[in-house]
Amino acid sequence: MTKRWLTVVAALLLGGATLPAEEPVPATFLLRPAGVFDGVDGQVHAGWQVLVRGDRIVAVGAALAVPAGAQIVDLAGDTLMPGMIEGHAHLFLHPYDEASWDDQVLHEPLALRTARAVASARATLRAGFTSERDLGTEGAGYADVGLKAAIDQGIVEGPRLHVATRAIVALGAYGPKGFEPGVAIPQGAEEVSGTEQMVAAVRRQIAAGADWVKLYADYRWRAGEDSRATLSLDEIRAAVAAAHDAGRPVAVHAATAEGMRRAIAAGVDTIEHGYGGTPAVFASMAAKGIALCPTLAAADASARYRGWTGSEPAPAAVRAAPDSFRLARAAGVPICMGGDVGVYAHGTNAREMVLMAAAGMPAADVLIAATSGNARWLRVGDRLGAVKPGMIADLVAVAGDPIRDIAAVRTVRFVMKNGGIVVR
Repeated sequence: MTKRWLTVVAALLLGGATLPAEEPVPATFLLRPAGVFDGVDGQVHAGWQVLVRGDRIVAVGAALAVPAGAQIVDLAGDTLMPGMIEGHAHLFLHPYDEASWDDQVLHEPLALRTARAVASARATLRAGFTSERDLGTEGAGYADVGLKAAIDQGIVEGPRLHVATRAIVALGAYGPKGFEPGVAIPQGAEEVSGTEQMVAAVRRQIAAGADWVKLYADYRWRAGEDSRATLSLDEIRAAVAAAHDAGRPVAVHAATAEGMRRAIAAGVDTIEHGYGGTPAVFASMAAKGIALCPTLAAADASARYRGWTGSEPAPAAVRAAPDSFRLARAAGVPICMGGDVGVYAHGTNAREMVLMAAAGMPAADVLIAATSGNARWLRVGDRLGAVKPGMIADLVAVAGDPIRDIAAVRTVRFVMKNGGIVVR
């Protein structure tokens, strides 16, 4: 006799006590694509199918039996793969050819920026990116924490967010700039000076909801100047110690060799951009297992906003990004797939993946970086980033074979998040 029938009998013996409500049966889907890229072994497995029950993958393989009540989802001609993970985004920014960064920070109301971020989150999810690391609200305070909660509660559509709130910069080294000296201007990040202020800022942001701590190891002191290291080694070390004590990883914006050297010596978890990295710097990164988010698409988009048409010779800033990316790969640096989306349109996240392949990274490695690789850096590799039994059912299907043509990831035909169909 089942547990439910025992409960029914007990209720009847007690004189008609209210019967317990029937537990809902979790939805079951049998997904039938042309092939499955599991996010791990770098191959598309022709003929594989995936069985999803509730929010979990329960079986993967060829010719799976169809359970009673299962819905069959025909994805003929498509490749099923893990939900892609964006490693570097700013949902509270939008493309700089629509409004400059300064104007977004200074002139756009927070309510407007939040409404736009909601739309951007929806576009991101529907483009096949079911998780995202958002590395700073750029003047929008802690609004990312609220957006993350709204997504988690099902109020709005969006990817699973890992947020960094305000980010942290050296006093005087960020922006907006260009105003009367001494006039307090709202900044795009939290300013600190010295190790005590750094530790306080890290703890403040974690208390407010930061999953990651984001630092700027270098930046431009004044408009028109080259970037220089801004945070001292002691300041970065203090931030890393405080963040790691709280179980939070640290991402560092570093575009100069010196900024990168300080970040590496301090033991950060990921470095963003890395355009000025040298073979020696990248060798140090590889030795410590620090991942690089190359943000090739940000450099490409920024140059196009300034009038570059894509023709050769490319501007020096555009060449620096893929050149440093190649040096990093040659040194064995782990690669995070992150494009700095927000500089360019949300929902076009695949732009970074296409540029990574164009810079020489095999398509299969790009796909791994965007799935199980990023799941590893986000510390969710035990439940996301791979197609195998027991994993959360975050899945996408793209047209054709993305190993043969990485641009296939731009044509998303199916999105499932947490076992629920978002796009079909």
